[in-house]
Amino acid sequence: MEREGFVIKCVGGFYTVETKEGLVTCRARGRFRKEKVSPCAGDLVRISVELDGTGALTEILPRKNHLIRPPIANLEQLFVVASVVEPAVNTALIDKAVAVAELRGIRPVVVFTKADLGDPAPLLEVYRLTGIDCCAVSAITGRGAETVRALAAGFVSAFVGNSGVGKSTLLNLAFPGFRLETGEISQKLGRGRHTTRQVEFFRLEDGGYVADTPGFSTFDMERYQLTDKGQLVHGFREMDAFAGDCRFASCSHTCEKGCAVLRAVKEGKIARSRFESYAAMYQEIKGVKQWEQKN
Repeated sequence: MEREGFVIKCVGGFYTVETKEGLVTCRARGRFRKEKVSPCAGDLVRISVELDGTGALTEILPRKNHLIRPPIANLEQLFVVASVVEPAVNTALIDKAVAVAELRGIRPVVVFTKADLGDPAPLLEVYRLTGIDCCAVSAITGRGAETVRALAAGFVSAFVGNSGVGKSTLLNLAFPGFRLETGEISQKLGRGRHTTRQVEFFRLEDGGYVADTPGFSTFDMERYQLTDKGQLVHGFREMDAFAGDCRFASCSHTCEKGCAVLRAVKEGKIARSRFESYAAMYQEIKGVKQWEQKN
């Protein structure tokens, strides 16, 4: 019997697929290994179901988008989570994750946790200037929980961020029924331990799904396929809005005379921290050899 469904979890070669008839645990057919394609959470798939209720994943339907890390497909929103303190905020990581979302047609949302321990106002000002939805939350006071819940309703979303920023705590706050495992910050290392070990989607009462994902502490741009310096500006929407007014079509938006982006930074229309993230990413991509980009 054939069915179509949505992959909500992948663990150890087993895929949990949500169908209209209920959940089915599947193994993937060997053809995926030969074709070097791996099913992942978020995939829309076709499966065959045996009389005993076991299933086999037979086909991955066309994807809207796909992230390599975390391995996830068909996202509509990406919540990029960072903490105000403990661990200290890293705007470069935020901006890389936001750029990945923008370049793949995924709507980014920036969330700052632990707002009771520090002032999120300067950070919120930076991202509000971009036009990206952003908010601050506190697990102690409950601040921001309703905003996150409203932004997630009706969409397929994932929450990503540095280890220890409180993604699972945030999801428990906004969606109390999830009851996800949470961890403590290491005082010695200044970062959290991984409590989420795989991507898993949860259905929302108001429609849509959200996924918790494993935390990360570094961001390898090649793994995220950020290797085209000419396209990078499209991952920074506020800079992209000015880029067309530059004097030269080949402008890198880092140092050229007559650059409309640099002028906007000087006039305060673009946050300097965002420009610095862009410039650092541009130089990182520029340093990758062409044969490495193809690989």
